[in-house]
Amino acid sequence: MLVPVVGPSGAGKDTLMAAARSRLAGDPRFVFARRCITRPAEAGGEDHHPMTRPEFEAARGAGAFALWWEAHGLLYGIPSEVGDRLAEGRVVIANLSRTVLAEAAARWPTRVLLVTAPAALLAARLAARGREGAEDVARRLSREAALPAGIEVETVVNDAGVEEGVGRVLAALSRAAEGARPPGKARPDRPG
Repeated sequence: MLVPVVGPSGAGKDTLMAAARSRLAGDPRFVFARRCITRPAEAGGEDHHPMTRPEFEAARGAGAFALWWEAHGLLYGIPSEVGDRLAEGRVVIANLSRTVLAEAAARWPTRVLLVTAPAALLAARLAARGREGAEDVARRLSREAALPAGIEVETVVNDAGVEEGVGRVLAALSRAAEGARPPGKARPDRPG
């Protein structure tokens, strides 16, 4: 099963995913996809594979990405090996854009993990980053993209400490692993 992680800026997705990756490092059921991004490694944020735009475009042309999109002037890609890991019956966790969720769900069993927090907490976290002014933070918070219809969604509200948030994410990922089955094995509630 593919578990795309989405949510508003300031929800704590990167923090929770880094902690979950660390806790699940020895569990072969789970794979965390490392995104390729046309952003320098030293720019901060998630651990990603930095690429220049020409490198990314060449890799995309060679079929290196299972999914790709452009946002905020950057190109993002999920390596094509994701399909292989899913075919093995593993749970693949990937930080995705909402713009590619329908495509992902059309290709693989998918359960979205929506990480969110109350608006006031999101605003405080974004302000604490110091990357944007108050007007930019307000504009970022006003953008709310809808999730595509028909895709299973599990919401984690990250409104407490990191440990509690990670616990909620790990519980959601465990439920995803229970719902994932190796190829050729039907879930008990579905014919196949």
